Amino acid sequence: MQHSQTHLRTRPIGAGYLRAFEAVARHLNFRAAAEEMALTQSAVSRQIQSLEDEVGVPLFLRHTRAVELTSAGAQLLLSVQQALPRIDGAVRQIRQSAGRKTVALTTFASFASMWLIPRLEAFQRDNPDIDIRIDASDSAVDLDVADVDLALRYGPPESMPPGSVRLFGEHLTPVASPWLLKSNPPIRKPEDIARFTLIEAGDAHRTHLEWLTWRRWFEVNGLTKSQPRRWLYFNYAYQMVQAALTGQGVVLARSALVAESLASGDLVEVLPRQRMESPMAYWLLVSPRSAGRPEIQAFGAWLQVQAGATREAIGDGPDPDTLDDLS
Repeated sequence: MQHSQTHLRTRPIGAGYLRAFEAVARHLNFRAAAEEMALTQSAVSRQIQSLEDEVGVPLFLRHTRAVELTSAGAQLLLSVQQALPRIDGAVRQIRQSAGRKTVALTTFASFASMWLIPRLEAFQRDNPDIDIRIDASDSAVDLDVADVDLALRYGPPESMPPGSVRLFGEHLTPVASPWLLKSNPPIRKPEDIARFTLIEAGDAHRTHLEWLTWRRWFEVNGLTKSQPRRWLYFNYAYQMVQAALTGQGVVLARSALVAESLASGDLVEVLPRQRMESPMAYWLLVSPRSAGRPEIQAFGAWLQVQAGATREAIGDGPDPDTLDDLS
């Protein structure tokens, strides 16, 4: 079969022949590919020829007893091997969720790990017919276009869209594991903190989260020149808290994310009088397309009950100016 530049096309190819192409490329044999696909060998051969016509170049070198990928075929195979499993996975998920009640939500990874997931078992126990799908990503999604029902976000009030539900605020407080404190001289005043390794986000000084830094805590406490024994940096809040739980240093923690660890005694608030207020809060956003579904309303109501318990635990009162109903 001859191909030339005149056969090259600019429109997207039809995707129907790609599965036959992948099977032939994997087996390097038309007969084996045909048996796998429950087709005749001639049918598979016709599909590959049609695909080559659409692409405009040969994808295989035909030998007497076998075939061999051309460089163009090898290039196409790389993309096909990535695309087909993703398509199959999406179809499998669609089939599984067809006719079922599903709540799809997005939130940032640390909040999912430290606050949401530990509480989910209670909701699932009381609502066994509702499936939950969590997308834990630090990239905000547009609820007007994304396939997501709810978003749990973190930010100041002025950054939230109308209709956002304030779940709770936070303050920042130094915390450490009790056995780290027992093996070191006591912390009685802010300057004593500098004797310890201090844990914080490595990119906090380069982002809008600078108020979460130890530098700001030192400034608030009149210790602008203080430097700790050493620094330990991480990308995510849950990594920072995990390091503190294992006694690797003191972390300036967000109260809402460590409330359970403080209540259990796994972490200790070392200077409770030096808590620092944060301008940030945690918010619930509901997609307009999803707000009327009973399962979304049930999950939203459950979230607000959980948020109420967190507000009580950290001493944060509700803000009536930013609280809205889901109904």
